[in-house]
Amino acid sequence: MSATTTATAAATTMKLSGRAFYESIGSPKKIIAPMVDQSELAWRILSRKHGADLCYTPMLHARLFAESEKYREQNFLFDKDGQEKSDRPLVVQFCANEPEILLKAARFVENDCDAVDLNLGCPQGIARRGKYGSFLMEDWDLIYKLINTLHVNLSIPVTAKIRIFPDKQKTLDYARMVLSAGAQILTVHGRTREMKGQKTGLADWQMIRFLRDSLPPETVIFANGNILYQEDIARCLEITGADAVMAAEGNLYNPAIFAKPINYSTSVPPPTGIDELFPRVDVLLREYFALIRDTPGEATRVAAKSHLFRLLRPFLAVHTDVRATIAKINRSTTIEDYENITIEVEKIVANILADEENQLKDIVVRSEQPIDDSGAVYKDIPYWRAQPYFRPVSGQILYGGKRKGDDEHEKESDQKQKKDKQESSA
Repeated sequence: MSATTTATAAATTMKLSGRAFYESIGSPKKIIAPMVDQSELAWRILSRKHGADLCYTPMLHARLFAESEKYREQNFLFDKDGQEKSDRPLVVQFCANEPEILLKAARFVENDCDAVDLNLGCPQGIARRGKYGSFLMEDWDLIYKLINTLHVNLSIPVTAKIRIFPDKQKTLDYARMVLSAGAQILTVHGRTREMKGQKTGLADWQMIRFLRDSLPPETVIFANGNILYQEDIARCLEITGADAVMAAEGNLYNPAIFAKPINYSTSVPPPTGIDELFPRVDVLLREYFALIRDTPGEATRVAAKSHLFRLLRPFLAVHTDVRATIAKINRSTTIEDYENITIEVEKIVANILADEENQLKDIVVRSEQPIDDSGAVYKDIPYWRAQPYFRPVSGQILYGGKRKGDDEHEKESDQKQKKDKQESSA
Protein backbone atom coordinates (compact mmCIF):
# COMPACT_ATOMS: atom_id res chain seq x y z
CA MET A 1 0.00 0.00 0.00
CA SER A 2 1.41 3.40 -0.98
CA ALA A 3 1.98 6.21 1.50
CA THR A 4 -0.74 8.27 -0.21
CA THR A 5 -3.24 5.44 0.02
CA THR A 6 -2.35 4.85 3.67
CA ALA A 7 -2.80 8.55 4.50
CA THR A 8 -6.14 8.66 2.69
CA ALA A 9 -7.40 5.59 4.52
CA ALA A 10 -6.33 7.07 7.85
CA ALA A 11 -8.12 10.34 7.11
CA THR A 12 -11.30 8.45 6.21
CA THR A 13 -11.11 6.45 9.43
CA MET A 14 -10.52 9.50 11.65
CA LYS A 15 -13.14 11.89 10.32
CA LEU A 16 -16.56 11.97 11.91
CA SER A 17 -19.49 10.41 10.13
CA GLY A 18 -23.28 10.53 10.17
CA ARG A 19 -24.84 11.62 13.42
CA ALA A 20 -21.49 12.13 15.14
CA PHE A 21 -20.57 14.69 12.47
CA TYR A 22 -24.00 16.31 12.74
CA GLU A 23 -23.63 16.67 16.49
CA SER A 24 -20.10 18.04 16.11
CA ILE A 25 -21.43 21.06 14.21
CA GLY A 26 -24.07 21.73 16.86
CA SER A 27 -26.99 19.59 15.65
CA PRO A 28 -28.34 22.47 13.51
CA LYS A 29 -32.10 22.66 12.99
CA LYS A 30 -32.39 25.70 10.71
CA ILE A 31 -30.44 25.62 7.49
CA ILE A 32 -29.96 28.03 4.59
CA ALA A 33 -30.07 26.18 1.29
CA PRO A 34 -27.45 26.33 -1.43
CA MET A 35 -28.87 28.85 -3.92
CA VAL A 36 -27.19 29.76 -7.19
CA ASP A 37 -25.78 33.30 -6.89
CA GLN A 38 -27.88 33.89 -3.76
CA SER A 39 -26.44 32.22 -0.63
CA GLU A 40 -23.18 34.15 -0.84
CA LEU A 41 -21.22 35.31 2.19
CA ALA A 42 -23.08 38.57 2.93
CA TRP A 43 -26.45 36.84 2.80
CA ARG A 44 -25.23 33.96 4.95
CA ILE A 45 -24.01 36.37 7.63
CA LEU A 46 -27.36 38.20 7.55
CA SER A 47 -29.25 34.91 7.81
CA ARG A 48 -27.08 33.69 10.69
CA LYS A 49 -27.78 36.95 12.52
CA HIS A 50 -31.52 36.19 12.22
CA GLY A 51 -31.35 32.61 13.44
CA ALA A 52 -29.84 30.28 10.83
CA ASP A 53 -27.69 27.52 12.34
CA LEU A 54 -25.98 26.16 9.23
CA CYS A 55 -25.43 27.64 5.77
CA TYR A 56 -24.53 26.26 2.36
CA THR A 57 -22.64 28.22 -0.26
CA PRO A 58 -24.20 28.83 -3.66
CA MET A 59 -23.85 25.89 -6.04
CA LEU A 60 -20.34 26.04 -7.53
CA HIS A 61 -19.37 24.44 -10.84
CA ALA A 62 -16.71 21.85 -9.98
CA ARG A 63 -14.83 21.98 -13.28
CA LEU A 64 -14.65 25.76 -13.31
CA PHE A 65 -13.64 25.85 -9.65
CA ALA A 66 -10.96 23.22 -10.21
CA GLU A 67 -9.46 24.73 -13.34
CA SER A 68 -10.02 28.50 -13.19
CA GLU A 69 -8.30 30.65 -10.60
CA LYS A 70 -10.47 33.59 -11.69
CA TYR A 71 -13.67 31.59 -11.05
CA ARG A 72 -12.39 30.64 -7.59
CA GLU A 73 -11.53 34.24 -6.77
CA GLN A 74 -14.95 35.40 -7.95
CA ASN A 75 -16.92 32.84 -5.98
CA PHE A 76 -14.97 32.08 -2.81
CA LEU A 77 -13.04 34.67 -0.80
CA PHE A 78 -10.52 32.45 0.98
CA ASP A 79 -9.79 35.15 3.56
CA LYS A 80 -13.49 35.64 4.37
CA ASP A 81 -15.67 32.68 3.32
CA GLY A 82 -15.69 29.91 5.91
CA GLN A 83 -14.09 31.97 8.69
CA GLU A 84 -14.62 30.39 12.11
CA LYS A 85 -16.15 33.44 13.80
CA SER A 86 -18.47 34.63 11.05
CA ASP A 87 -19.24 31.82 8.61
CA ARG A 88 -19.31 28.42 10.29
CA PRO A 89 -20.63 25.83 10.23
CA LEU A 90 -20.48 25.91 6.44
CA VAL A 91 -21.07 23.39 3.67
CA VAL A 92 -19.68 24.08 0.20
CA GLN A 93 -21.83 22.69 -2.61
CA PHE A 94 -20.62 21.63 -6.04
CA CYS A 95 -22.32 20.39 -9.17
CA ALA A 96 -20.23 17.85 -11.05
CA ASN A 97 -20.19 14.81 -13.32
CA GLU A 98 -16.51 13.81 -13.16
CA PRO A 99 -15.26 12.29 -9.88
CA GLU A 100 -11.64 13.38 -10.16
CA ILE A 101 -12.54 16.92 -11.17
CA LEU A 102 -14.97 17.11 -8.23
CA LEU A 103 -12.24 15.94 -5.87
CA LYS A 104 -9.81 18.50 -7.25
CA ALA A 105 -12.36 21.27 -6.69
CA ALA A 106 -13.17 20.06 -3.19
CA ARG A 107 -9.49 20.05 -2.25
CA PHE A 108 -9.41 23.84 -2.60
CA VAL A 109 -12.04 24.35 0.15
CA GLU A 110 -11.28 21.32 2.30
CA ASN A 111 -9.81 23.47 5.07
CA ASP A 112 -12.41 26.25 4.84
CA CYS A 113 -15.67 24.39 5.47
CA ASP A 114 -17.17 21.57 7.49
CA ALA A 115 -18.36 19.40 4.60
CA VAL A 116 -18.70 19.30 0.83
CA ASP A 117 -22.11 18.70 -0.73
CA LEU A 118 -22.97 17.21 -4.12
CA ASN A 119 -25.85 18.91 -5.91
CA LEU A 120 -28.22 16.24 -7.23
CA GLY A 121 -31.28 18.47 -7.22
CA CYS A 122 -30.89 21.34 -9.71
CA PRO A 123 -33.77 20.95 -12.24
CA GLN A 124 -32.95 23.84 -14.56
CA GLY A 125 -32.18 23.61 -18.27
CA ILE A 126 -28.54 24.52 -17.74
CA ALA A 127 -28.18 21.44 -15.51
CA ARG A 128 -29.74 19.28 -18.22
CA ARG A 129 -27.34 20.62 -20.83
CA GLY A 130 -24.34 20.22 -18.52
CA LYS A 131 -25.50 16.85 -17.18
CA TYR A 132 -25.41 17.62 -13.50
CA GLY A 133 -27.85 18.20 -10.64
CA SER A 134 -31.13 16.28 -10.97
CA PHE A 135 -30.18 15.19 -14.48
CA LEU A 136 -27.86 12.60 -12.96
CA MET A 137 -30.79 10.87 -11.26
CA GLU A 138 -30.79 7.98 -13.76
CA ASP A 139 -27.01 7.47 -13.63
CA TRP A 140 -26.63 5.82 -10.25
CA ASP A 141 -23.18 4.41 -11.00
CA LEU A 142 -21.81 7.89 -11.68
CA ILE A 143 -23.49 9.35 -8.58
CA TYR A 144 -21.95 6.59 -6.47
CA LYS A 145 -18.49 7.31 -7.87
CA LEU A 146 -18.83 11.06 -7.34
CA ILE A 147 -19.80 10.70 -3.70
CA ASN A 148 -17.49 7.81 -2.90
CA THR A 149 -14.46 9.57 -4.38
CA LEU A 150 -14.96 12.44 -1.94
CA HIS A 151 -15.81 10.11 0.92
CA VAL A 152 -12.61 8.11 0.50
CA ASN A 153 -10.23 10.96 -0.25
CA LEU A 154 -11.38 14.06 1.67
CA SER A 155 -10.55 14.76 5.30
CA ILE A 156 -14.06 16.21 5.80
CA PRO A 157 -17.45 14.56 5.22
CA VAL A 158 -19.41 14.58 1.98
CA THR A 159 -23.18 15.17 1.94
CA ALA A 160 -25.78 15.13 -0.84
CA LYS A 161 -28.95 17.02 -1.73
CA ILE A 162 -31.47 15.03 -3.77
CA ARG A 163 -34.94 15.33 -5.30
CA ILE A 164 -37.51 12.56 -5.11
CA PHE A 165 -38.92 10.21 -7.73
CA PRO A 166 -42.72 9.87 -8.06
CA ASP A 167 -42.35 6.24 -6.90
CA LYS A 168 -41.74 5.62 -3.20
CA GLN A 169 -39.65 2.49 -3.56
CA LYS A 170 -37.43 4.02 -6.24
CA THR A 171 -36.89 7.07 -4.05
CA LEU A 172 -35.94 4.83 -1.13
CA ASP A 173 -33.56 2.75 -3.25
CA TYR A 174 -32.02 5.97 -4.54
CA ALA A 175 -31.52 7.34 -1.03
CA ARG A 176 -29.95 4.08 0.10
CA MET A 177 -27.51 4.17 -2.81
CA VAL A 178 -26.48 7.75 -2.04
CA LEU A 179 -25.89 6.86 1.61
CA SER A 180 -23.99 3.68 0.75
CA ALA A 181 -21.64 5.74 -1.42
CA GLY A 182 -20.58 7.69 1.65
CA ALA A 183 -22.95 10.64 2.04
CA GLN A 184 -23.05 11.49 5.76
CA ILE A 185 -26.15 13.69 5.59
CA LEU A 186 -29.03 13.41 3.14
CA THR A 187 -30.99 16.54 2.24
CA VAL A 188 -34.31 15.66 0.61
CA HIS A 189 -36.10 18.25 -1.49
CA GLY A 190 -39.64 16.88 -1.54
CA ARG A 191 -40.24 17.67 -5.21
CA THR A 192 -39.56 15.74 -8.39
CA ARG A 193 -37.26 17.00 -11.11
CA GLU A 194 -40.26 18.11 -13.17
CA MET A 195 -41.63 20.30 -10.38
CA LYS A 196 -40.24 23.72 -11.28
CA GLY A 197 -41.51 27.08 -12.51
CA GLN A 198 -45.25 26.91 -13.23
CA LYS A 199 -45.16 23.21 -12.28
CA THR A 200 -43.49 23.74 -8.91
CA GLY A 201 -46.33 22.49 -6.68
CA LEU A 202 -46.00 21.64 -3.00
CA ALA A 203 -43.11 19.59 -1.69
CA ASP A 204 -44.16 16.12 -0.53
CA TRP A 205 -43.47 15.97 3.19
CA GLN A 206 -45.01 12.47 3.37
CA MET A 207 -42.34 11.17 1.02
CA ILE A 208 -39.68 12.56 3.34
CA ARG A 209 -41.47 10.86 6.24
CA PHE A 210 -41.42 7.59 4.31
CA LEU A 211 -37.66 7.89 3.94
CA ARG A 212 -37.27 8.75 7.61
CA ASP A 213 -39.23 5.66 8.65
CA SER A 214 -37.52 3.38 6.12
CA LEU A 215 -33.88 4.36 6.59
CA PRO A 216 -31.78 3.47 9.66
CA PRO A 217 -32.51 5.74 12.66
CA GLU A 218 -28.92 7.00 12.70
CA THR A 219 -29.36 8.51 9.23
CA VAL A 220 -29.31 12.31 9.36
CA ILE A 221 -32.00 13.81 7.12
CA PHE A 222 -32.63 17.46 6.26
CA ALA A 223 -36.09 18.30 4.86
CA ASN A 224 -36.42 20.95 2.13
CA GLY A 225 -39.59 22.57 0.77
CA ASN A 226 -42.74 24.52 1.79
CA ILE A 227 -41.12 26.78 4.42
CA LEU A 228 -42.85 30.17 4.35
CA TYR A 229 -43.40 31.08 8.02
CA GLN A 230 -41.57 30.29 11.26
CA GLU A 231 -44.35 27.88 12.30
CA ASP A 232 -43.74 25.82 9.17
CA ILE A 233 -40.40 24.71 10.59
CA ALA A 234 -41.90 22.96 13.61
CA ARG A 235 -44.68 21.47 11.45
CA CYS A 236 -42.13 20.17 8.98
CA LEU A 237 -40.02 18.58 11.71
CA GLU A 238 -43.08 16.91 13.20
CA ILE A 239 -44.58 15.66 9.94
CA THR A 240 -41.35 14.51 8.27
CA GLY A 241 -39.43 13.36 11.32
CA ALA A 242 -36.37 15.03 9.81
CA ASP A 243 -33.45 16.20 11.91
CA ALA A 244 -33.49 19.71 10.45
CA VAL A 245 -35.26 21.97 7.99
CA MET A 246 -33.70 23.74 5.03
CA ALA A 247 -35.18 26.89 3.47
CA ALA A 248 -34.38 28.53 0.15
CA GLU A 249 -36.98 30.89 -1.30
CA GLY A 250 -38.59 31.52 2.09
CA ASN A 251 -35.25 32.80 3.37
CA LEU A 252 -34.70 35.06 0.36
CA TYR A 253 -37.94 36.94 0.98
CA ASN A 254 -37.58 36.99 4.76
CA PRO A 255 -34.09 36.30 6.14
CA ALA A 256 -35.71 36.15 9.59
CA ILE A 257 -37.58 32.98 8.56
CA PHE A 258 -35.48 31.16 11.19
CA ALA A 259 -35.89 33.72 13.97
CA LYS A 260 -37.64 31.41 16.45
CA PRO A 261 -35.53 28.84 18.33
CA ILE A 262 -36.62 25.28 17.53
CA ASN A 263 -36.20 22.52 20.12
CA TYR A 264 -33.28 24.26 21.79
CA SER A 265 -32.25 24.14 25.42
CA THR A 266 -31.86 27.81 26.07
CA SER A 267 -32.67 30.39 28.69
CA VAL A 268 -33.33 32.97 25.99
CA PRO A 269 -37.10 33.36 25.43
CA PRO A 270 -38.23 32.84 21.84
CA PRO A 271 -38.95 36.05 19.94
CA THR A 272 -42.59 36.89 19.54
CA GLY A 273 -42.57 40.46 18.28
CA ILE A 274 -43.31 41.53 14.74
CA ASP A 275 -39.91 43.23 14.48
CA GLU A 276 -38.13 39.93 15.10
CA LEU A 277 -40.27 37.66 12.93
CA PHE A 278 -41.16 40.04 10.07
CA PRO A 279 -38.55 42.82 10.16
CA ARG A 280 -39.16 46.11 8.41
CA VAL A 281 -37.59 46.18 4.96
CA ASP A 282 -35.66 49.36 5.72
CA VAL A 283 -34.04 47.74 8.76
CA LEU A 284 -33.07 44.62 6.80
CA LEU A 285 -31.78 46.71 3.93
CA ARG A 286 -29.55 48.71 6.28
CA GLU A 287 -28.15 45.49 7.74
CA TYR A 288 -27.56 44.03 4.30
CA PHE A 289 -25.90 47.21 3.03
CA ALA A 290 -23.43 47.12 5.93
CA LEU A 291 -22.54 43.56 5.00
CA ILE A 292 -22.03 44.07 1.28
CA ARG A 293 -19.79 47.00 2.11
CA ASP A 294 -17.59 44.66 4.15
CA THR A 295 -17.72 41.65 1.78
CA PRO A 296 -16.49 42.98 -1.56
CA GLY A 297 -16.17 40.68 -4.54
CA GLU A 298 -17.90 39.34 -7.60
CA ALA A 299 -20.22 37.02 -5.66
CA THR A 300 -21.62 39.98 -3.72
CA ARG A 301 -21.97 42.12 -6.85
CA VAL A 302 -23.84 39.39 -8.72
CA ALA A 303 -26.18 38.63 -5.80
CA ALA A 304 -27.04 42.12 -4.57
CA LYS A 305 -29.55 43.13 -7.22
CA SER A 306 -31.59 39.94 -6.88
CA HIS A 307 -31.52 40.22 -3.10
CA LEU A 308 -32.90 43.75 -3.25
CA PHE A 309 -35.76 42.72 -5.53
CA ARG A 310 -36.74 39.81 -3.29
CA LEU A 311 -36.16 41.54 0.03
CA LEU A 312 -38.25 44.53 -1.05
CA ARG A 313 -40.80 42.72 -3.22
CA PRO A 314 -44.04 43.76 -1.44
CA PHE A 315 -42.63 47.26 -0.93
CA LEU A 316 -41.67 47.70 -4.60
CA ALA A 317 -45.17 46.81 -5.76
CA VAL A 318 -46.27 50.08 -4.13
CA HIS A 319 -43.18 52.25 -4.50
CA THR A 320 -42.40 51.65 -8.14
CA ASP A 321 -39.90 54.51 -8.29
CA VAL A 322 -37.57 52.52 -6.04
CA ARG A 323 -38.11 49.48 -8.26
CA ALA A 324 -36.96 51.51 -11.26
CA THR A 325 -33.82 52.61 -9.41
CA ILE A 326 -32.91 49.03 -8.47
CA ALA A 327 -33.54 47.90 -12.05
CA LYS A 328 -30.72 50.19 -13.17
CA ILE A 329 -28.12 48.42 -11.03
CA ASN A 330 -25.23 47.18 -13.19
CA ARG A 331 -21.47 46.67 -13.08
CA SER A 332 -20.89 50.39 -12.68
CA THR A 333 -23.09 50.63 -9.58
CA THR A 334 -21.06 51.82 -6.59
CA ILE A 335 -21.38 51.23 -2.88
CA GLU A 336 -22.60 54.83 -2.63
CA ASP A 337 -25.46 53.95 -5.00
CA TYR A 338 -26.52 51.13 -2.66
CA GLU A 339 -26.27 53.55 0.25
CA ASN A 340 -28.58 55.99 -1.56
CA ILE A 341 -31.14 53.25 -2.20
CA THR A 342 -31.00 52.29 1.47
CA ILE A 343 -31.49 55.91 2.59
CA GLU A 344 -34.42 56.36 0.21
CA VAL A 345 -36.18 53.26 1.52
CA GLU A 346 -35.57 54.37 5.10
CA LYS A 347 -37.15 57.78 4.36
CA ILE A 348 -40.20 56.20 2.77
CA VAL A 349 -40.80 53.79 5.65
CA ALA A 350 -40.31 56.60 8.17
CA ASN A 351 -42.99 58.62 6.38
CA ILE A 352 -45.33 55.61 6.29
CA LEU A 353 -45.05 55.06 10.03
CA ALA A 354 -45.37 58.75 10.81
CA ASP A 355 -49.04 58.31 9.89
CA GLU A 356 -51.02 57.17 12.96
CA GLU A 357 -53.37 55.15 10.76
CA ASN A 358 -50.45 53.16 9.38
CA GLN A 359 -49.13 52.62 12.89
CA LEU A 360 -52.39 50.87 13.72
CA LYS A 361 -52.00 48.70 10.62
CA ASP A 362 -48.49 47.62 11.59
CA ILE A 363 -49.65 44.22 12.82
CA VAL A 364 -49.83 40.63 11.58
CA VAL A 365 -53.31 39.22 11.02
CA ARG A 366 -53.59 35.42 11.01
CA SER A 367 -56.26 33.50 9.13
CA GLU A 368 -58.85 32.01 11.45
CA GLN A 369 -58.81 28.53 9.91
CA PRO A 370 -55.96 26.29 8.73
CA ILE A 371 -55.53 26.40 4.98
CA ASP A 372 -54.56 22.74 4.59
CA ASP A 373 -54.49 19.44 6.47
CA SER A 374 -51.03 20.12 7.89
CA GLY A 375 -52.32 23.01 9.99
CA ALA A 376 -50.75 25.84 7.98
CA VAL A 377 -52.25 29.29 8.43
CA TYR A 378 -51.97 32.39 6.29
CA LYS A 379 -50.81 35.77 7.61
CA ASP A 380 -51.55 39.24 6.28
CA ILE A 381 -48.40 41.32 6.83
CA PRO A 382 -47.88 45.05 6.13
CA TYR A 383 -46.08 45.62 2.83
CA TRP A 384 -43.25 47.50 4.53
CA ARG A 385 -42.22 44.28 6.29
CA ALA A 386 -40.48 41.15 4.99
CA GLN A 387 -42.92 38.37 4.15
CA PRO A 388 -43.28 35.21 2.06
CA TYR A 389 -43.83 35.20 -1.65
CA PHE A 390 -46.64 32.92 -2.79
CA ARG A 391 -45.72 31.46 -6.14
CA PRO A 392 -48.66 31.61 -8.57
CA VAL A 393 -49.15 28.54 -10.76
CA SER A 394 -51.65 28.72 -13.60
CA GLY A 395 -53.22 31.74 -11.92
CA GLN A 396 -53.69 29.97 -8.58
CA ILE A 397 -51.93 30.55 -5.27
CA LEU A 398 -50.42 27.25 -4.17
CA TYR A 399 -50.05 27.86 -0.48
CA GLY A 400 -51.68 30.48 1.64
CA GLY A 401 -54.49 32.48 0.13
CA LYS A 402 -55.38 35.76 -1.42
CA ARG A 403 -55.34 38.79 0.77
CA LYS A 404 -58.56 40.74 0.95
CA GLY A 405 -58.51 43.66 -1.42
CA ASP A 406 -55.47 42.30 -3.24
CA ASP A 407 -57.11 40.65 -6.26
CA GLU A 408 -55.59 43.04 -8.74
CA HIS A 409 -52.12 42.47 -7.33
CA GLU A 410 -52.51 38.70 -7.71
CA LYS A 411 -53.72 39.05 -11.29
CA GLU A 412 -50.49 40.88 -12.09
CA SER A 413 -48.18 38.60 -10.10
CA ASP A 414 -47.21 36.34 -13.00
CA GLN A 415 -46.17 39.35 -15.05
CA LYS A 416 -44.23 40.86 -12.15
CA GLN A 417 -42.45 37.57 -11.47
CA LYS A 418 -41.23 37.46 -15.07
CA LYS A 419 -40.15 41.09 -14.81
CA ASP A 420 -38.28 40.41 -11.57
CA LYS A 421 -36.42 37.56 -13.22
CA GLN A 422 -35.46 39.68 -16.21
CA GLU A 423 -34.34 42.56 -14.03
CA SER A 424 -32.40 40.42 -11.57
CA SER A 425 -30.45 38.81 -14.40
CA ALA A 426 -29.73 42.09 -16.17
